[in-house]
Amino acid sequence: MSAPLFEPVRRARIESLNIAFEEYAHAATGARHFHLDAEDDNNAFLVAFLTVPRDSTGVAHILEHTSLCGSRRFPVRDPFFMMIRRSLNTFMNAFTASDWTAYPFATRNRKDFDNLLQVYLDAAFFPRLDEMDFAQEGHRIERARPGDPDSELVYKGVVFNEMKGAMSPPVAQVGQRLQSLLFPTVTYHHNSGGDPSEIPSLTWEMLRDFHARQYHPSNAVLMTYGDLPAARHQEAFERLALSQFERREIDVSIPDERRYAEPRQTFDRYAASEAETAARTHHLMGWLLGRAGDPEEAMRARLLAGVLLEHGGSPLRRALETTDLGTAPSELSGLDDSTREATFSCGIEGSETEHADAFETLVLSVLDDVARDGVPREELDSVLHQMELGQREITGGGFPYGLRLMVRGLGPILHGADGLAALDIDPALETLRAEAADPGFIPRLVRDRLLDNPHRVRLTMTPDPELPGRRAAEERERLEGIRGRMSEIDLASVDEAAAALKARQEAEDDPSILPKVGVEDVPEDLAIPEGREVSFGPAPGTWFSAGTNGLSYLQVVVDLPPLAPELLALLPAFCDCVTEVGSAGRDYLATQARQSAVTGGLGASLSVGTSQRDVERLQGLFVLSGKALTRNQGALAELLAETFASPRFDEAGRLRELVAQARAQAEAHVTRSGHVLAISAATAGLGRYAALEEDWHGMRGIRSLKSLDDALAEDDAVAGFATRLDAIREALGTSRMEILAVGETLEPATECAGALARSITDGAAPSVPFDPDPAPDAAQDRGASREAWLTTSEVSFCARAFPAVPQAHPDAPALRVLGPYLRNTFLHRAIREQGGAYGAGAGYSADSGTFRFFSYRDPRIAGTFDDFEAAVRQVLDGPRQAAHLEEAILGVISDLDRPSSPAGQAIGTYFGTRHGRDPAQRRRYRQAVLRVTLDDLRRVAAEYLAPGRARDAVVTRENLLDREPEREGFETLRL
Repeated sequence: MSAPLFEPVRRARIESLNIAFEEYAHAATGARHFHLDAEDDNNAFLVAFLTVPRDSTGVAHILEHTSLCGSRRFPVRDPFFMMIRRSLNTFMNAFTASDWTAYPFATRNRKDFDNLLQVYLDAAFFPRLDEMDFAQEGHRIERARPGDPDSELVYKGVVFNEMKGAMSPPVAQVGQRLQSLLFPTVTYHHNSGGDPSEIPSLTWEMLRDFHARQYHPSNAVLMTYGDLPAARHQEAFERLALSQFERREIDVSIPDERRYAEPRQTFDRYAASEAETAARTHHLMGWLLGRAGDPEEAMRARLLAGVLLEHGGSPLRRALETTDLGTAPSELSGLDDSTREATFSCGIEGSETEHADAFETLVLSVLDDVARDGVPREELDSVLHQMELGQREITGGGFPYGLRLMVRGLGPILHGADGLAALDIDPALETLRAEAADPGFIPRLVRDRLLDNPHRVRLTMTPDPELPGRRAAEERERLEGIRGRMSEIDLASVDEAAAALKARQEAEDDPSILPKVGVEDVPEDLAIPEGREVSFGPAPGTWFSAGTNGLSYLQVVVDLPPLAPELLALLPAFCDCVTEVGSAGRDYLATQARQSAVTGGLGASLSVGTSQRDVERLQGLFVLSGKALTRNQGALAELLAETFASPRFDEAGRLRELVAQARAQAEAHVTRSGHVLAISAATAGLGRYAALEEDWHGMRGIRSLKSLDDALAEDDAVAGFATRLDAIREALGTSRMEILAVGETLEPATECAGALARSITDGAAPSVPFDPDPAPDAAQDRGASREAWLTTSEVSFCARAFPAVPQAHPDAPALRVLGPYLRNTFLHRAIREQGGAYGAGAGYSADSGTFRFFSYRDPRIAGTFDDFEAAVRQVLDGPRQAAHLEEAILGVISDLDRPSSPAGQAIGTYFGTRHGRDPAQRRRYRQAVLRVTLDDLRRVAAEYLAPGRARDAVVTRENLLDREPEREGFETLRL
C-alpha cells in the first residue's frame, strides 16, 4: 500500500463553531493543508504564501495582480476576470496583506469548485508573469498624449493608481506612518501595497525573483472549508500542482522587532486640501505588544483593548470621545493582531499640533487610573461576553463565513502559531476568565503592556495643503529627468511598447481554454427562507427559524410617518444617535455598559424602497435592531423597548460628540468609496428615491452633516437639535410597527418579542404612506447634468446615470443583464486595462429605476466618460456573441443566488417582501433573467441609454479636473 500524499497531523472538533478542524502535511513538499469540515455546501478554498517585502515597491501586491494574468495551462491574458464571468462563485478575489498573499474563492456548485481550483492553483504556482502584464498591472511609462511627439511622459499602471487612491485618505497616511514607526526594522516598516513614489523602482526581474523565492509549496498553506472531504481536495492538489515540486528550505520568517529603550515622539505631515487644514491634526499613541499567535497572550490583548475601548463608557474611549483636544477618536484606535507581533493604538483627530503633549498626558492619566483602581468586574464580564458572542456568530454576505474562518486562522498559521488555537478560542477564554477573577489582573496588564512598555510611539500628523503639489512636482521632475536621458530610439521604444500593450489588450483570447459552467448548471430554484406570520402581543410580527448557533435577532420595524422636511433631513442623524445616548433614565455611560453586557450591539437604520411599478412611490421603514446570545434575548428585548421609548436626547454633550464622530466617518468614506458617492450624485436628479438617498447618504448628505456639526458648536443649536430628534421619536411612536424575530426556538422568542411590543405600542396605529416632500435641492431643483465634487483624492471616481424603469417592467431583467455584459465586453478592458483605473462597471438599480456606469480609482476623467459612451455604441453596432450573453446572465444569477448567513438571509427576505420583492416575485424575476436575449440587450440599450438622457458626476481633486479639456462643462461643488 502506497504512502499517503498528505500525512494527517490531527483532527479536533470545535463545538462553538460547529466544525471539525483537520490538519495535514504534504509528504513530498511540506505544504500544509487545513480543512474545516462543515455541513455547508458553500465550499471555500484558498492558497496562501508568507510574502515578506523588503521595501515599499509593492512587489507582493503587483505579483498578486500579475499572477492572475495567465498561467501555464491557461495562457490567456486575463483568466481571473474571465473566470468571474464563467462561474457561479459566491466569492472570488486575491489579497495582499502586510506579510502574506492569499488567493481565495467560494462556490456552492461542485463543478464550479473544480473549475476554479484548476485556475487558482495554476495561477499561484505556474504563472506566466509576462512583462507586458507587469507593465499593465504594475507600472509603465507612456506619453500623456499618444502619438504627440511633444507630449510629456506619465506613469500608468493599475496598482500604481490603486495605491494613489488607497493612500489618499488622511487616516491611511497616518496609519501607515504609525506602523512604520512601531516596526522600524522588520517588514511591517514598509508599505506592502506599494508607495506610489517607490512603485516605479520595481523591475520585472525583481518581480519574477520574488515569485521564485516565495511562491513554492514549501512556503504554502492550503485551506478548505465545507462539505467536500479533505481527501478529494488533496488528490486535486497533487494532480494539479504539488506533484511537480520537491521540498525546499525557504526561510522568509519574520524576526521579533528590536525594542526601543525609551518612548519616541514624531511630528510629520499628511497630504490635504486647502479646505481641510483647520483643526485637522491627528494625534496617535501606539505600543508594540507580544506575539499575536500566542493564544493566551492574544486573548489578554483582546481583553485589555476591550476594557479600554469597547464602548462609550469604557475609560479610554470615554476620554477620547469627550476631550476638547479633538473632535473624534481616531478610527485607528484599538488592537491590531494582523502582524506577527500585535500593536495597540489610540488617538484623536480634528485637533491642533500644539495639543500633542496634552493628548499624551490625557492617555497616560487614564491608564494610570486603570492601573491604580482597576475596572469593575461587570466591565470585564461584558468584554468576555463580547468575545464569546463574536466566536459564536455566523456571519456571511459579501465575504462567506467559511472564508472568514479560514482567514482568521491564516495569519497565526503563517507566523508559525497554532491554527487550531486561533479558531477554537474556548480553552484560552476559560483561562482568561480565571485570570480575570483576580482584581489585580487588569492593572498588571495595563502596567506591563502599556505604561511600563518603552516601545511606545507618539505620532502627530498635521495637514499640509502644499504636499500634494510637491509630490506631483517631484513625479513630473522624475519623469522629465527620465525623458532628458532618453534618445530618440528610447522614445520610439516607449511608443512601441505602448502600441504593443494596446494591441495585446485589444486581442481576443480563446476562452475555450478555460473551464466553465453554463446556464444548464444553474439550479432550477432559488432557495429562500420562509417566514411565519405571528402576533407578538399587540404588534404583528414575522418569525424565521434559522441555524444561528445560539444567537437571537430582534428588530422593531416602524413605518416612516409623514415628516416635515427639516425632520426628514435629520433621520440619518437620528439613527446615529438613538442607540448611543442614554435610555430609561440612565445616562449614556450606563446604557452603553448595559448593551455591552447583554447584547451584541444595537443599531438603527433606514430602509427605503420603491413600488415595483412606480419608482416615485416610496415606502420607508425605520429599523431598530439588536442581537444577543439566546440566553440574553429577554434583556435584548428590554433594551430595545427602552431605546425606542425613552432615548436621552437631553445629553447635549453626547449629541455633540456623536455628530462629530459621524462627520469624521463620513469624510473618510469619500476617498474610500468615491464611486458610490459619484453614482449617487449622478443619479440624484432622476427621481425622488435617488434624491432622498443623495440627501441622506451622498455628497450632499455629507455636506449637510458637516454644516450640522459646525452649527452645533453653539449651545442653543444643540438644544434645538435635541428638540428635533425628540420630535422624530414622537412621530415614530405613533406609527404602525412590526416585530421581526430570527432564532432557533419560537417559544422564548415569542415571549420576549411580545413583551417588547407591549412596551412600545398598543397596535392601533394605522399604516400611512411614506410621501416625503423633496429637500430644497432635490430632483427637480438639480439643474446641472454634470457635477464635479472636489476632494483630496489623488485619483478620480466617475459616474454616469440614465433614467430607466421599475423592477416590474418587462425590460428590467434585460437592463440587469446589460450591466455585466458591458463590463465584460468593453469597460474592463477600456477603463481598467488600458485606462489604468482600478475598476469599472455598469448596472441597473431597481429601487431608483436607473442605469449607471462608474469607475473606481481612475487616473482619467474625460477619457472615461468617452468610454462610457463607446460601450453603448459597441452594444448597438458591434459584434455580439452568445457566449458573452451567457457570461452576463451567469453573473446576475450568481448575485441573485449568493447566500448570506442564516440570519442575514432571513432578514433580507423579510425586507424584500416588505418592499414588494416577495419570494414569488424574486423567482419570476430570476426566470426572466435566464430568458434575456442579445436582441433584448441591443433594444434596451437603444431605448434607455441615449446620450442626451445622461447625468454625469465625478469625485476628484481640483488639479485633476483642471487638466481635463471638458473642465468647463462641470458644475464644481465642495463639501
